[in-house]
Amino acid sequence: MSAPSAPRAVPGTPSSVDPPPPPALAAAAAAPGHRSVDWRIRFAALALIWGFSFLLIKVGTDGYAPLQVSFGRLLSGAAVLAVAMVVRRERLPRSAKTWGHLFVAALFLNVLPFSLFAYAELTIPSTLAGICNATSPLWGMALSLVALSEDRPTRRRVAGLGLGFIGVLTVLGAWQGFSGLDFAGTAMALLASLCYPIGWIYVRRTLTGSDSSALALTGSQLLVGTAQLALVTPFFTAAPDGFPLLPTLSVLALGAIGTGFAMLVQYGLVQEIGPTTAQMVTYFVPVIATAAGVALLGEQLSWNTPVGALIVIAGAALTQSRARSSAGTPPRQTPGKTPRKTLQEPQDGRTAPGRRLSRS
Repeated sequence: MSAPSAPRAVPGTPSSVDPPPPPALAAAAAAPGHRSVDWRIRFAALALIWGFSFLLIKVGTDGYAPLQVSFGRLLSGAAVLAVAMVVRRERLPRSAKTWGHLFVAALFLNVLPFSLFAYAELTIPSTLAGICNATSPLWGMALSLVALSEDRPTRRRVAGLGLGFIGVLTVLGAWQGFSGLDFAGTAMALLASLCYPIGWIYVRRTLTGSDSSALALTGSQLLVGTAQLALVTPFFTAAPDGFPLLPTLSVLALGAIGTGFAMLVQYGLVQEIGPTTAQMVTYFVPVIATAAGVALLGEQLSWNTPVGALIVIAGAALTQSRARSSAGTPPRQTPGKTPRKTLQEPQDGRTAPGRRLSRS
């Protein structure tokens, strides 16, 4: 949504919206001198947009089937990025191999997580869905240790993984035997969060070094995801009887603002302040999702939900942190200098391949 992270290309990081987890991103925005809005304002706006995504999903499923919500989200998000591509005169990728990789990336970074979250919120609160999304960095770190030879386990990261696992058990109320918990809905939300790092790792292995720009890859991925759902949705859903106003507006906002526009904002933030600071937006998403669900939807919280969420966030942050070494942290980007680029891994909403500023 888009799940959406951390300083590295794969969690240790994701990112949501991903994520992360989010998920991390490419410099696809205008030069820093052309920006009129302070980065702190854009950072706060991005956190609010992604945090409210789970509320919008819940409202959208009041009028549409989950697959229809996901299709509308991808369609409107792709439309925003298509306009941005036209304005910036970006070209679609020409390689058939690239399109094949984008097909898989769209499946794991858009179609599956968007749809699973929508199905999950039929039976679980939006607050719980937002907290489940925060587990993407934990899944990502665990998977990267297996799939990426350059990601070595450290005591700090293993401790973060263990702490995050304790947080998940706290949210779910494990000591009560998970009583009152909708197992199927919660499992789908956690599975949706797992999809993001799987997609990020795949993208990192296959699309790093692509000749296409970040914006072109991102827009193309959303177009592919839209096509995938356009083929599948009619077989599993009936045409809606009407277009109820509030759910329709929610789906449009979820896609146009929460997916398309948010990704453009995220690109600009990474270019201006670097991936490490920009990815910190991920930690605010579950907090805002919880506040929105309680305040606007009247969802109930027991003490273990916010406490567990804070533990999950702390664990995710720990898995993505780096002990300071003699090499120090990477220097901040200096205007006028072009940093080396690697593949992005967005989180939550954050959901498409591209290029991001490296930490070197």
